[in-house]
Amino acid sequence: MSTIIEQPRHGCALSAQQTVLAIPRAMPIVHAGPGCASKSFGFAATGAGFQGEGYAGGSHISSTNTGEQEVIFGGEPSLDKEIKGALQILDGDMFVVLTGCTSDIVGDYSQSIAEKYAADGYPVVGTETAGFKGNSYYGHEMVVKAIIEQFVGNIVPKVRRGLVNVFATVPFQDPFWRGDLEEIKRILTKIGLEVNILFGNESAGVSEWRDIPNAQFNLLISPSTGTEVVKLLEEKYQTPYLQYPILPVGGTETSRFLREIAAFAGLSAVRTEKVIKEEEKRFYDYLVSVSDFIGEYWNNLPIDLYTVGDSIYAPGVSSFLVNELGLEPKGIYLTDETKEDWQAVITDALAERDTRLKTSLVFENDGGRIEADIRQKSDKTRHSIILGSSWEKFLALDIGSLYAYLSLPLDETVILNNSYLGYNGGLRLIEEVYSAVFKCRPATARSIY
Repeated sequence: MSTIIEQPRHGCALSAQQTVLAIPRAMPIVHAGPGCASKSFGFAATGAGFQGEGYAGGSHISSTNTGEQEVIFGGEPSLDKEIKGALQILDGDMFVVLTGCTSDIVGDYSQSIAEKYAADGYPVVGTETAGFKGNSYYGHEMVVKAIIEQFVGNIVPKVRRGLVNVFATVPFQDPFWRGDLEEIKRILTKIGLEVNILFGNESAGVSEWRDIPNAQFNLLISPSTGTEVVKLLEEKYQTPYLQYPILPVGGTETSRFLREIAAFAGLSAVRTEKVIKEEEKRFYDYLVSVSDFIGEYWNNLPIDLYTVGDSIYAPGVSSFLVNELGLEPKGIYLTDETKEDWQAVITDALAERDTRLKTSLVFENDGGRIEADIRQKSDKTRHSIILGSSWEKFLALDIGSLYAYLSLPLDETVILNNSYLGYNGGLRLIEEVYSAVFKCRPATARSIY
């Protein structure tokens, strides 16, 4: 039975309209009631660090805005009219129909309308993303699978050695997705791979999606969301996949990540080690440079760590902060309603890196329960830091903890291409954690000496 939760961290399946918007020149067409598209956009874009409308977001999203007439007599004519109008007026390379609760409850055959246009040669894909079917992670997978099945289609692969399709964080649901994907593409290209990154500014858009069947392998950087996608591609195009369950953050994990990928892809070990040596030198040179700050402010630095985020992001960030910065994990709260088989993957991956990470792991999507648990564990005699959302900021201020932003909702910061992933992201995370020593103190208590 469904229950009410406090402090929600994700939207409904219709939030997958943001997945469409993350593909350059792709456009969603929403078949739902008035306000559904704008509310989804508000949470997953404005509430994710004010990431902007982009090419076709915000008020530009096409919607049928169904009302009483469509509920009583059916909304298929309205959807047909909306698709026809969008194709005539909007300049896009792909159009994805998404449905809301109303249309799915009354039984509109939305996907068949999309299929009619696709049969006539238009780049239209149909999905059913009613909010009651699942959360934004579920919707993301449904949209990606629909594009593969209906748009990429049944073609014979022409495999290119060295080509990899990357499936990682969920666009917008991960507020740092743009910077994350840029860093992934940067480091994978350096070791000799050709990368279809699929989303964001580094993607070539629709042409990359059409190129998916030709990849040597697929790379899934996630213990959870995306699993069904890579399994579909394995079945459909016989493309093998490598699943890396921990987001690579910092020097140690990112170097391990590159070595595993190079071995799986049959890349030159010499080239890979050369890249790792260059990246590690830069990373640890910067890390050493902060030692003066640590020596000066050691008595103000955080000791205890609380992390609140999804199963894709929070484990990797926590592992880095524990294993490379020396923080003590007190609570790693995963908020995305993780399936039981995924939970085992996460638990094993964290235990392999540090048993303390495993024992501090909590699967919980209710923010009220998370807050209560942190309050119960909090020890005001020890400095702590909470990495989480705007919800956790208020909790941190109340219990005297430091805080830094990690997950949705985020309505008090602006994010362009920030990232905590890889070598560069690890450096950025160090800056955030140590800057919190000043950011979270009263202005009158600050000193530059």
